Amino acid sequence: MNIKPDNTKIMVVDDSPTVYRLLAEKLRDQPYEVVGYQSGNLALKAVAKEPPDLILLDIIMPDMDGFEFCKRLKADSKLKNIPVIFNSVVEEAEEKAKAFALGGSDYVTKPIQLAELKARINAQLNQQKSKANLQAHNLALKTKLDDKVKEICASQVATVVSLVELARSRDNDTGYHIERTQEYCKTLAEQLARNGDYEKTIDDEYLANIYQAAALHDIGKVAVPDNILLKPGRLSTEEFDIIKNHSNVGAQILKLTAERYPWNDYLNMGADIALYHHEKWDGSGYPKGLSGKDIPLCGRIMAVADVYDVLRNERPYKKGYSHAKSVEIIKKDSGKHFDPEIVDHFINIERTFAEIYDKLNQES
Repeated sequence: MNIKPDNTKIMVVDDSPTVYRLLAEKLRDQPYEVVGYQSGNLALKAVAKEPPDLILLDIIMPDMDGFEFCKRLKADSKLKNIPVIFNSVVEEAEEKAKAFALGGSDYVTKPIQLAELKARINAQLNQQKSKANLQAHNLALKTKLDDKVKEICASQVATVVSLVELARSRDNDTGYHIERTQEYCKTLAEQLARNGDYEKTIDDEYLANIYQAAALHDIGKVAVPDNILLKPGRLSTEEFDIIKNHSNVGAQILKLTAERYPWNDYLNMGADIALYHHEKWDGSGYPKGLSGKDIPLCGRIMAVADVYDVLRNERPYKKGYSHAKSVEIIKKDSGKHFDPEIVDHFINIERTFAEIYDKLNQES
């Protein structure tokens, strides 16, 4: 009784048409299709166009022997997993060892014992099927794990965002300041990526992260008492020291979460921004007193964005400066407070900063 193929294809590569006809005849009761090629070169081209599920390969052929055929097949990343059963009159152990070393899956000798060959073919096909099922299972597990990690991470991030909202609710000016600095940071980072030495560092992922992470730069202010945070006049030295500690507090809050999810670049960048955005290029900033490029790039970008907005914004104890005056102050502090390269790029897009401030200040 003939059984229709189940789309499983066996390729026979043998220079003898008699062998192909014999195998095609003897295997016709199996649920797979058999195709044959007498040339190794022709068979390789056929494999590239329509890969079979298994190859029966002779060793001694005129244009390309079986060893060379197998070597080329296994060198192709798309074809290397096709099982190859060597099928030869050669019985020497050395030749068999070479066949397996080149990636052969099995080896049978001529004259072919049909029952043995069928068993070996089915064993290889079942093994391939098991591998495919295992890969599919692993992929499904990975997808479930990734989804679970994202779910857990999202809940952690939501907690952090809630702290940002708490900071907004305590001080409206802080909330509007957060929104504007997010836009400044992203705009300045885009400018650096286009025209500076940071084209490889600042990619789309970095831009998305710095926009989100910028909102976390003052998160430590949730620990500052209201009588200091909302004080209408100038702060005393002691009060200013308490305010300054918001950098450490904010970084600690974020690092506690980031340690549990170290792959989350958004949280790691947020911790860096919170800790380092008050550092200065000349080393006179706080809390670590870092200088130059020892200050992380995101902290150097935020320093310019933060100071620009503070200069522009009116507070109970000071009037807001004009855009021109704020730009002048930042230019004057280039190389002292700020990274001079970042200031140069800031100057190139300073009108965009003014537009962001005007737009978001009106909306507030």
